[in-house]
Order: sequence, then structure tokens, then C-alpha cells
Amino acid sequence: MAKVKLTKNEQKKQKDALKRFTRYLPTLQLKKQQLQMVIRQVESEIEAKRDEIAKYDSSLSDWIRVFGEETGIGEKIRIKEIEKDTGNIAGVDIPVFKKLDFEPIEYDLFTMPLWVDRGIVTMKELAALNAEIEVLLEQKQLLDDELRTTNQRVNLFEKVKIPETKEIIRKIGIYLGDQQTAAVVRGKIAKGKVVKEA
Repeated sequence: MAKVKLTKNEQKKQKDALKRFTRYLPTLQLKKQQLQMVIRQVESEIEAKRDEIAKYDSSLSDWIRVFGEETGIGEKIRIKEIEKDTGNIAGVDIPVFKKLDFEPIEYDLFTMPLWVDRGIVTMKELAALNAEIEVLLEQKQLLDDELRTTNQRVNLFEKVKIPETKEIIRKIGIYLGDQQTAAVVRGKIAKGKVVKEA
């Protein structure tokens, strides 16, 4: 704790600071709760997407041998770009998945097996799910970082700033009270001397 002047001006300054801290703390606590809630939602979304991928994997187990055929389609599926939007949650800018764009695939319909069309669609859906999971993990990381910062601020206000300011106000109050009492005593002594001399 820094050295503090024991004056009325300093007492007012500290009281104003305490008002600011106590007014700002509930906002920080609300932000913390909101971030925790959103992080839980993002985690459940990630889990849901992973479940979808697991369902795809189990439904594709019959196709595994077929996908093993040498068609060269797997190498032809290339992601062009991941389209993202920007959202804002509790003051944090986060990426939001829009869609996945692929480069066009050209192949000879007469030489490729019949299942290739369905295989391409399935591979694109799986790629989109994986891209969405990546964006959600990025969201979670940004929200976790913001939650950590908000937690630190809440702790700073709750455990350091507010108690420290209250203690300073108490010390200044005691000092000013002692000074006032001493002034009254000095005044009575001076008055007693004046009365005695008169």
C-alpha cells in the first residue's frame, strides 16, 4: 500500500474510488458469469459436432473398402477457404463459422465408380464439421483468455482494491477524528487560560 496523505481531500478521493470499485465490481461479476455460460455452450456445441462426426464414421464403416479403391478423388478435394463472420460476446470479438468453400472438382463421370458423387459430398460434410470444430475451439480459447482476465480483475477488486481503500478511509477517519479531538482540547485549554488571566 502506497503512502497516503491523511487529509480530508484524500479521504474524499478514496471514498470516490471506493464508489467506483463497488459500482464496477458487479459488472465484472456479471461478465464473468456470462463468459462461463457461453464457454459451456461452446463446449457442448463442440461435443455435438464431434458426435456428428462419430455418427458419420460409424455409417461410413460400410464404405471403407469402397473408399479404398484408387480413384484419386481424396486428393482432388481441396479447401478453398473457410468463411468466418465476427461475433461479439461480453465484449470479446470471436470468429463465427459461416461455410467452407471448396475448389471445383473435375472428373470423368464415365470412368469413375457410381459411389464417387456420394463420397465427395460426405467428405465435404466431414471437412465442414471439422472446420466448424476448429472455429469453435478458437472461440473457446478467446473466451477462456477473456475469462481469465476478468477473473483476475474481479479478484483484484474484491480482494485487494476494495479492502485496501476501506482501510485507508478508516485510517484517515481515525486520524482526522484524533486531530479534531486534539483541536477541541487545545481550544478548551486556551479558553481556560484566557478565563484564568481575565
